Amino acid sequence: MTTSARLDRITQKAAVIGFMGLVIMALLITWDGAARYMWLPRISGFSDYGEVVFPIVIASCFPAGLLRQTNVTVRVFGNLGGPRVHAALETFGAVLTLAFFGLLTWQFIRLTGQFEAGGRTTRTIGVMLAPWWYVTTAIMAICVPVQAFVAWSWLVATVKGDLPDIASLRDDAEELMELEG
Repeated sequence: MTTSARLDRITQKAAVIGFMGLVIMALLITWDGAARYMWLPRISGFSDYGEVVFPIVIASCFPAGLLRQTNVTVRVFGNLGGPRVHAALETFGAVLTLAFFGLLTWQFIRLTGQFEAGGRTTRTIGVMLAPWWYVTTAIMAICVPVQAFVAWSWLVATVKGDLPDIASLRDDAEELMELEG
């Protein structure tokens, strides 16, 4: 099994766990909304739970999205220039994305530190935010080596003049194979 396939399995499992968190939150939202109209007890401090769960749910999808390169991409010039130009432009885009996620992770680290230093809690039930944001920040930090792997794979592909293993993970893998000839 290739490194990209192993990484794909790990990141997909993380995304599924995040999706399960989203489903649980959706069920709780449904219960809370229905309880309002059926005169049943509502979930006390429900918005507080969303404040700690949603960042983790959202962050858990980023590593898989980065590895599969499902971010918004314009590939017109790469398709016109042939395989090597295409790989060089993919490398450039991957490096820019790596820089962005590096800066984003740095900001998450700063924000989490501020939550910790300030002892910030949720409004209604007083759940400490820092522990939950440590988890979110750790997931975001995982994005950096995942994206570094993507950038490195495209750089090697540029030098060799072929497609990297990660290209097979993309939704448009067939189109890329046609580009290669």
